[in-house]
Amino acid sequence: MAEIAASDRAYCKIILHAAKYPHCSVNGVLLTERHRNKDAKGLKIVDAIPLFHLTLTLAPMMEIALTQIDGYCKLKGLTIGGYYHANEHCQKIRPNAIACKIADRIHEHHSDACLIMVENESLSVECEKEAIKVYTNQDGKWKPKEQRHIVDSECLAKTSSLLQSKAYRELVDFDAHLADISLDWQNTRINDLVDHST
Repeated sequence: MAEIAASDRAYCKIILHAAKYPHCSVNGVLLTERHRNKDAKGLKIVDAIPLFHLTLTLAPMMEIALTQIDGYCKLKGLTIGGYYHANEHCQKIRPNAIACKIADRIHEHHSDACLIMVENESLSVECEKEAIKVYTNQDGKWKPKEQRHIVDSECLAKTSSLLQSKAYRELVDFDAHLADISLDWQNTRINDLVDHST
C-alpha cells in the first residue's frame, strides 16, 4: 500500500483547527498534488483547508465551500485528496458516519484518498507525538493504515511553537468565512507562519 506523507502546513493547520475549537467537532479537506506521472506512488498532502466547527453536515454550506476550494485547486494544480475530522468527545477517535460519508464522496473522485482522524487524547502543546490516525479505503471500508509516521519531528516542533504562540486564534474556517466574507479561508497568514517558522 502506498505511503502517505503530510506537509508541515497541512499537519499544523489540522491541529490548529482542533485547538481553536476544543469544545466542537471540526472538519476539513486535504489538498494533494495532481500526479503528472501515472506511475507515481504515495499520497503527498500539501495543505489542509478547515471547513466547519458549528454544524458539519449542512449540505448547502458544504457545497459552497467545496465549490470555492475546487476553484482554488484548479488555479494551484492541486486536488481534494482527503478529509480530516476531529470528534467533539475526546475519547471518540474512530470515524463516525459523517466522516465516512464525506470521505466516501472524496474517494469517488480520488482513488488514493485518505481520511485523517484527530486523536484528541494525544493533543498537547508539547506535540511529543503525532495526534492523528490515518485511514484508507479498503474494500469499501475506512480502515486504519499501518504506517508509523506521516510527519517528522521538525513538524511536531513547529506545531508546538505555533500552539504556544496561540496562532490558532488567527485560523479561519468556512464557518467563520461565511459569517464574515472578509476573513481569509485560505489562511495566508497561517501559511506564512508555518512556512517561515523554525
